[in-house]
Order: sequence, then C-alpha cells, then structure tokens
Amino acid sequence: MAPRESSGTRPTGSTPDDLEIREGTIRLGQALKLASLVEDGVEAADLIRNGLVKVNGQIEERRGRQLAAGDVVELGGRSVRLVPRG
Repeated sequence: MAPRESSGTRPTGSTPDDLEIREGTIRLGQALKLASLVEDGVEAADLIRNGLVKVNGQIEERRGRQLAAGDVVELGGRSVRLVPRG
C-alpha cells in the first residue's frame, strides 16, 4: 500500500510538522493514524512491517512502539514531530 497524501505534512528534509499528543506516550500505529499518514491500523501495520516507517531516523518495525514528545516519525517523504498538547 502506498502512504496516503496529506496536506498537513511536509516532505522529509524540511522541518517536520508538529503532532500534538496528550501527556505521556502514544503508540506508533496510533500516531500514524492521528497524523493522517495512514487510513487505519491495518495499513499502518503493513507499512511498518515493510520497513517504510522511520522513528528518529531509524527504521521501526514495531507498531506498538511507544513514542513521546520530541520523537519524529517519517513515512513516504513526510514527517511529523510529536509535541505535548499545550
């Protein structure tokens, strides 16, 4: 599956868009959905399994990886930085 197009994210190499999260952590699959980078958990799992998702510049293969404020998620040339909801 190809990653969805989203007008809310910029190509990799530019400053990532901010993705506000509640205090604490969020799972990678949930963050991808919240950022509108994927349609659902099945798509997220497929893209992660195929090595198409990076967290902080490293390929991540765990959909349940816990992310926190400051982490950067990349997919399909787009990136988002997790920031605390303020």
